[in-house]
Amino acid sequence: MDKPAITVRRAEASDAEAFQRIFAGPKAIWGTLQLPFPSSDRWQKRLADPPEGSFNLVACLDAEVVGQIGLFTFPNHPRRRHVGQIGMAVRDDWQGRGVGSALMQAVIDLADNWLNLSRLELEVFTDNPPAIALYNKFGFVTEGMFKNFAYRDGQYVDVYAMARLR
Repeated sequence: MDKPAITVRRAEASDAEAFQRIFAGPKAIWGTLQLPFPSSDRWQKRLADPPEGSFNLVACLDAEVVGQIGLFTFPNHPRRRHVGQIGMAVRDDWQGRGVGSALMQAVIDLADNWLNLSRLELEVFTDNPPAIALYNKFGFVTEGMFKNFAYRDGQYVDVYAMARLR
C-alpha cells in the first residue's frame, strides 16, 4: 500500500482549529510542553500574529492538517542569529506514518537553504524513543540532559537537549 502524499505549507490563522485538534490528543500533548484542553481562539491569535523570526509549518493530507512544526529564530540577538529552535507535534492518529519526517525535512530545508542557520536545537522527553529516533535520523545528537525539566502528568520529567550542526 502506498503512503499518502503529505504536503507541507506555511501555517495560517485559519489553521487554529486544526492546531487545537492536534494538541487535544493525549499522545501529542504528552510529548510537548503544551497544556491540555487547548483553545482554538488562543491558537488563532498565535498564528495570526507570530513573533518576528518564527516560522510555523503544517503537514497536510489533502486539505487536512495532521501535524505542525515551529522554527523559532533570533533575528534580534546578534550572537544567536545562526540558531533555530524547533518544536513539533503530530496528531495522535497520524503518528508513525511519515508526517514527522515530512515536517523535519521541510524545516531543515528552510533552515539550511533559505535562512542560513548552522545550528538547530530542540528538547525531547527522555521517555519518547520514537521522537528521539526521528531526530537522530535527521542528524540531531544528544548534547546533554536537563533533569526535572518539566512537570507532566503528576511528575517531573527529564529532557535531552539535542542539536544538529551544519
